[in-house]
Amino acid sequence: MFDYYDSQEWQPEQERERNLMIRLPSFLNYITEQSSYYRDHFGGIDINQIVDRSRLASLPLTHKSDLSQLQQLQPPLAGMVPAAHQPDRLFQSPGPICEPECTGDDWWGLGRAFYAAGFRRGDLVQNCLSYHMSPGGFILDSGARACGCTVIPAGPGNTEQQLDLIEQLKPQGYCGTPSFLKILLDKGDEQGRDLTSITKALVTGEAFTAPLQQRFTQAGLNVRQAYASADLGLIGYETVPNQGLVLAEDIIVEIVRPGTATPVGVGEVGEVVVTRFNPEYPLVRFATGDLSSILPGPSECGRTNVRIAGWQGRADQSTKVKGLFIHPQQLERLRQRFDDIALLRLIINSDNDNDQMQLQCELQTDESKLDTQTIASELKAITKLTGSVKLVPPRALARDGVVIEDRR
Repeated sequence: MFDYYDSQEWQPEQERERNLMIRLPSFLNYITEQSSYYRDHFGGIDINQIVDRSRLASLPLTHKSDLSQLQQLQPPLAGMVPAAHQPDRLFQSPGPICEPECTGDDWWGLGRAFYAAGFRRGDLVQNCLSYHMSPGGFILDSGARACGCTVIPAGPGNTEQQLDLIEQLKPQGYCGTPSFLKILLDKGDEQGRDLTSITKALVTGEAFTAPLQQRFTQAGLNVRQAYASADLGLIGYETVPNQGLVLAEDIIVEIVRPGTATPVGVGEVGEVVVTRFNPEYPLVRFATGDLSSILPGPSECGRTNVRIAGWQGRADQSTKVKGLFIHPQQLERLRQRFDDIALLRLIINSDNDNDQMQLQCELQTDESKLDTQTIASELKAITKLTGSVKLVPPRALARDGVVIEDRR
C-alpha cells in the first residue's frame, strides 16, 4: 500500500497540467522584469502568449554547458537571480559553475524523494554527499529534514570513521552515491561490522546499475534513487524499482531532440529540458545535457505525474564521476597549461562499481618530456577527482572529437 508526501502527487494529470500552464505567463513576466538575463534572453517575445507547451517550445533554451561562460561574463550568476532576491549560500561545482541556495524549507524539493524511499519522522540518516563547495550535501540534508529526519552530516570518504558512526549511532538510513554505499557494505562485511541498523537508502549522483541494485537487495536494503541537479533540485524520483522516475511537482519537463529545442514524442530519447517555478533562481527551458525519455502510462504507485526512464546518457560529453560533473572545457584548460600536450582523452571505466579515470596525453613530439605526477596533480586540482595519467606518442589518439570517453 502506497502513501504520499502530499496531495499534489495524486492530483488528476489534466489538473496538474492546467495549473502549470496558468502559472507560466505571470512567472515569465516576473522574471523578464526582475532578471537582466531573461530580459535580454526573451527580448522581442510576447511572454503573455506563452500559455501552453507548444508555445513554450518557441522560447530559446539556456544550456547548462553555457553557464560557466555566462557567469564569467556577469558574475556570480549571469544576472539570472531577480533583483528582489539574494542567495543565502553560493556554491561552486566543477566547470566551474556557481549555484545559489536559499535556506527556506526544502528549497531543493528532495523531501518527496526521501518520503517515497521510506524515510519518516524520527529516522536518523547518514548523509555521505559532500558539503564542501558543491551543494550535494545540503540538497540531501534539506530533503531528509523535510521528512522529519535527523541528519548526520558525514560527507564522503573516511570509510573507517563512517563505519564507526554507523555502529555507534545506528542510523536507519543512508543517502549519497550508490558506489559509496557499496564500499561501506563491503568493508563492513570484511571487518565483521554491524551495519544492520541501516534498512533504507536514497542514492543519487551516479548511475544506479543492476549489480548495485542486486548488492543492496542481498543486504536487505530498500534503496530508491533520485535524479536531481545542483541548479534545479529534484527532477525525478523512484517510487517502484525499475519502473522509471516520477517527475517532481512544480516543474515542466520537456524531452527535446539533441542539438535542437524541439520536443520529441513519448518513448524517444532526447535531452531533458526543465522549467522550474522558483522565483529566487528561475530557470526556464534549462537544457541539462542529460538524455532520457518519457515512459507511457502512470506509475503503479498511484502517483499521477509523468514518468521518465531515468538517465540514458549525455547530450554532450560532460559526465559524472563519483557524483561530480567533468566537462570537456576543464580538460582543455589542463591541456593549455602544458605546451608538450597535443591532445587529451579522458577514459572513464568502472571496476566493481568504482569509477576510475585515466587521462591519456598525446605528446607533441617523440622528444617531449612530461611528468605524469604533475599532470595528475593538475587534473585533481581542476576536477576535484583523482585519475591516473598515461603518455602516448604523437598521433596515437583518434581525431574523432572525443575528449571524454565514458566506457561504464
